[in-house]
Amino acid sequence: MPIIEIITIGTELLLGDIQDTNTRFLTRSLRDHGVDIYRTMMIGDNPARITLAVQEALGRSDVVLTTGGLGPTVDDPTRQAVADALAVPLEYHPELWEQIILRFKRYGRSPSENNRRQAYVPQGAKIIPNPVGTAPSFICETPDGKSVISLPGVPREMEYLYQNEVLPYLQSRFELNSTLQTCVLHAASIGESRVDELIADLETLSNPTVGLLAHPGQTDIRVAAKAATREDALALIAPVVADIRSRLGQAIFGQDDETLEAITANVIKESGFTCAILEAGLGGQLISLLARTAGAPIRSDIRSTLDSPAILTSEVARFKEITGSQMALGVNLQPGQSQQNLTLHLVTPHGVYEDNRSYGGPPEYGPMWAARSGLDFIRTHIKKEREN
Repeated sequence: MPIIEIITIGTELLLGDIQDTNTRFLTRSLRDHGVDIYRTMMIGDNPARITLAVQEALGRSDVVLTTGGLGPTVDDPTRQAVADALAVPLEYHPELWEQIILRFKRYGRSPSENNRRQAYVPQGAKIIPNPVGTAPSFICETPDGKSVISLPGVPREMEYLYQNEVLPYLQSRFELNSTLQTCVLHAASIGESRVDELIADLETLSNPTVGLLAHPGQTDIRVAAKAATREDALALIAPVVADIRSRLGQAIFGQDDETLEAITANVIKESGFTCAILEAGLGGQLISLLARTAGAPIRSDIRSTLDSPAILTSEVARFKEITGSQMALGVNLQPGQSQQNLTLHLVTPHGVYEDNRSYGGPPEYGPMWAARSGLDFIRTHIKKEREN
């Protein structure tokens, strides 16, 4: 399998003016075709730096794939930078200029003289016509069998050219005949370090591979396998996923696109209870998460703060009575100098449950951690009641 590096080009990316969605699109597609991606890079519109980046990437990888910098303006330097990296001149292609003129005519406009820059590509490059934009792309092959592929930065153009030209080129040249599939398990109310303790031996596997990613109040476990077919890869993944589920038990609430708020809303709906939620100190985070889902009978109230955790019990009881709900959850997050303290109080027709937790991470993540803790508090206790 070829090793590919991706370089996204554009000062606007480095300044945060726009978000880089091209890298995510490319890595996911290449992953699905079994390609190894060892590095991605973001660089501004500086010809010398782009040249150096391409040269360094070619020293490590079989394919360097760039996006951006192919427009008509002075600050679109990718063509020249790639030519310099390969020590070849730019070459003018009259047929490309004709294509650009015709494309502008379809829009009822005429190209300006600076658009002529887009008719230049590195000498010897294979031209990729662009029927959905004005920036022709190109593929340069080196004497030692490596490739530099340059695509436009506009996502719609990049995705079209990648799907219709670049991917077929890679499949043909490198005989791509494998796939990499992933499954991501989601766990709540259990920290990354605890998950690591429970599945550390699985994290040393080579195929499938197992990795962890921590979020406030949630830990993701990614299982990825490479095989000749999608079915074979999923067959490698299945027993590892089953093993992780067995070890983590109720902490696993879903996988892939499933969210904790959707799972919890469904648990509430299936219980047949209406649910009142009183949150304090979260800035509406918990209620906002549930509001994104449909079908859960929720009545809610947001308080800026409660004076003390002890007040939560009486406030939840009062709010449950006022709303006429059968179930009520109270969540109270109180700030602290080194940690934030969370009090949870859940009342159901079958029991009363309380818990106190502490969060020592970045303060701005505390409300999301507390919101997910509250959602999982409902999920786990309602499920236990139904099982008993």
